[in-house]
Amino acid sequence: MTARTYPQGVPCWIDTEQPDVEAAVEFYAGLFGWTCEDVLPPGAPGRYLIAKLDGQDVGGIGSAQEGAAVWSTYVAVDDADAAVQRLVDAGATVRAAAADAGEGGRSAVLTDPEGAEFRIWQARRRLGAQVANLPGAWNFSDLHTPDPGAAIAFYEQAFGWQVDDIGFGMMIRRPGYGDHLDATVDPGIRARQSVLAAPPGFEDAIAWIASAAPDEPPHWHVSFTVADRDRTVVDAERLGAKVLSESDTQWTRTALIRDPQGAEFTASEFTPPAA
Repeated sequence: MTARTYPQGVPCWIDTEQPDVEAAVEFYAGLFGWTCEDVLPPGAPGRYLIAKLDGQDVGGIGSAQEGAAVWSTYVAVDDADAAVQRLVDAGATVRAAAADAGEGGRSAVLTDPEGAEFRIWQARRRLGAQVANLPGAWNFSDLHTPDPGAAIAFYEQAFGWQVDDIGFGMMIRRPGYGDHLDATVDPGIRARQSVLAAPPGFEDAIAWIASAAPDEPPHWHVSFTVADRDRTVVDAERLGAKVLSESDTQWTRTALIRDPQGAEFTASEFTPPAA
């Protein structure tokens, strides 16, 4: 099996920090069918588990250090220390300096100029999410920001991203990512997207950007693919979550969900237009 790898500038990993790790594991296992593996040694301060779907890494669940439960998004970099300096020069603020995460890799926590937190990941043993865009796995992360223009200027400088207005959304592309996927884990990506009449450049799509609501703090929001939005809503409520809203578009049926400890995410059912 070919391992999924991530070029610099591509979101590569997500995790959630939760006050009660066992309760979070129970919720997400029940909702998405995950199994979880402890990766910190006994006696370590806190816990960190790798969530898996059919044996493949999909994300992490860790102990909350402070504040409410939240989902975080990591962007791949070749050199975490060099990336921190580059990001600071572009206008980012360091929240946690680059540090090793065991043998898995090296990471740092930053905020963009509008205050949205993001993380960077220099992969070593942990290459990033090994399955994506399948039911129960990460779909996309979306930047919700009060000033999309300023955010675009920052991230274009920071990571070389390009942003396209495709009518129904602002698509973030990392040029060349489609070539990487085609050469590694997804050799049929362009043919498949052609059948679906996907927007031009969609093979390079890595994220989305949207204007934050008036009372919404800037943040990176995580979406998961689900096979059936309505079934997921029922299951989430049964497991103790709150469904905040539902929405249907030409391409998706989604639900915004707050998990039992307060972390919000979107469940997204892919419903492409009929050919």
